[in-house]
Amino acid sequence: MNIEVYCDESYPDLFCSASPQARFLLIGSLWLEQDKRDLYKRGIHALRDLHKIGGEFKWTKISPSRIGFYKDLISWFHSYGDALRFRCIAMDRERIDLLRFHQNDQELGFYKFYYQVLHHWIHSLNSYSIYCDYKRNRSTDRLRVLRDCLERSNLSAKIEKIQFVRSEESVLIQLSDVLTGIAAARLNGRFIETTGESATAKEEVTLLLERLLGTKIAPTPLHEKKFNVFKINLRGGW
Repeated sequence: MNIEVYCDESYPDLFCSASPQARFLLIGSLWLEQDKRDLYKRGIHALRDLHKIGGEFKWTKISPSRIGFYKDLISWFHSYGDALRFRCIAMDRERIDLLRFHQNDQELGFYKFYYQVLHHWIHSLNSYSIYCDYKRNRSTDRLRVLRDCLERSNLSAKIEKIQFVRSEESVLIQLSDVLTGIAAARLNGRFIETTGESATAKEEVTLLLERLLGTKIAPTPLHEKKFNVFKINLRGGW
């Protein structure tokens, strides 16, 4: 089976920020069968046309005037069940030891965590094409090294490519951004538990997804397929 993965991140600067605005940095990934890609893209474009959404959509653009589109987008995502999957990894900045484990290199540490979000969902006999939201790196070979590491650790799978794509050029990366933003907001405690008129637009969208999933967004077991949240343990232990 040919699988495509569309990746984005939330709070990517937490490793090095002098005044961090959150505790958890997240990398999110949207997983789908390659032969269904055009079907999904048409569905998203149809929703954009219906709601007259021009340009890029993303978590930070959720507002009361556009909430209808984002709610329909979340319902659409959920309607495909396990055929359209999301997985993210959450890293606690307070427990990341760049000096000890990542050669004091926050960029290297970032891509090591990228490996973790991808590696555990790569299965034998499948081939994978992975698209990451464009990120300017100090070292230009980060994606090549990531691809090599994934291939060496998944010898019965094929990593066809890992490449950057600008988010404004891909509605699937934009969907990944929205889902990653939802998870990041919940894990970072951005919401006061409110409902109805007192809830913000972002919280309404989050609550809708949680109602559809039947659970509050929180760390999940590895086998959770629809909305998987991997909160990596950086403390060690059993």
